[in-house]
Amino acid sequence: MGDTALFLGQLFNGVSVGSILLIAALGLALSFGLMRVINMAHGEFIMIGGYLAFLAHQIIPSGASLWLALPLAFVGTFLLGALLESTLIRRLYGRPLDTLLATWGLSLILQQAARQIFGPTGVEVTAPAWLSGAINFSGALSGLTIPHVRIFVIVLALLILGGLLLLINKTRLGMLVRAVNQNREVASTLGVNTRLIDMTVFAIGAGLAGLGGAALALISPVTPTVGQSYIVDAFLVVILGGLGSLAGTTIASFVVGLFSAGLQTFTSVSFAKVLLLAGVVAFLQWKPKGIVVMKSRALEEA
Repeated sequence: MGDTALFLGQLFNGVSVGSILLIAALGLALSFGLMRVINMAHGEFIMIGGYLAFLAHQIIPSGASLWLALPLAFVGTFLLGALLESTLIRRLYGRPLDTLLATWGLSLILQQAARQIFGPTGVEVTAPAWLSGAINFSGALSGLTIPHVRIFVIVLALLILGGLLLLINKTRLGMLVRAVNQNREVASTLGVNTRLIDMTVFAIGAGLAGLGGAALALISPVTPTVGQSYIVDAFLVVILGGLGSLAGTTIASFVVGLFSAGLQTFTSVSFAKVLLLAGVVAFLQWKPKGIVVMKSRALEEA
């Protein structure tokens, strides 16, 4: 493989990793960035989405299972997120350390439940035939291979981002979410049901994580700890992008993905993580509020 092919291959890998991080981090951008809830169980929503995709494949063992897996992963994790917010998270608003500990304990419970139900080893979801191939280049780019399934994940991430932007900016629900984020007290005074908005936002964030898990299941096996592989990077993306900023989250996702893929060309995966963390810390010393700064009373008072 030539230098150009190697560079383009790593560039594509970085975009692919960034797409997965984007799907995972969009949910955190809602729950952590807008609601100031530190949800350590967010990675387990990714895991549950992957297992729901596996169950969909068991029900329909054909290429059509993908079209059942994606909505099932979203709806299943959406409902679980709504249940979690209404029974646990709602009682811990304004107590970030308590929320962190409670959701961390919940993540351990969900991981153990997955081990009991599906076993400690990973389960695989077979991609449809139309996603099993790859684009192979020749000539100067000989050796460069771009799998169809990773192209699908990139397109899915962009569609999810576009849908979320439309929801936030063009619908009544999005207007209410923005109103509560800007000034909860005034919104409540004007008749907005802030508790319902909180539950809906948290549930949507969980549903997006589930979608990410279903997409990830097409690339790698689903294990009880798969979410833990992405939760730290997802938090880094949200902080680096700027709390509550979907644009900043998008930029940061691809920056982290490209940075990680580039570093892994020259060093080990673990050392690349160390360099990535050091780079994020150094950047935040320069811009402590992240790439895109959101103006919000809720964020200013946090």
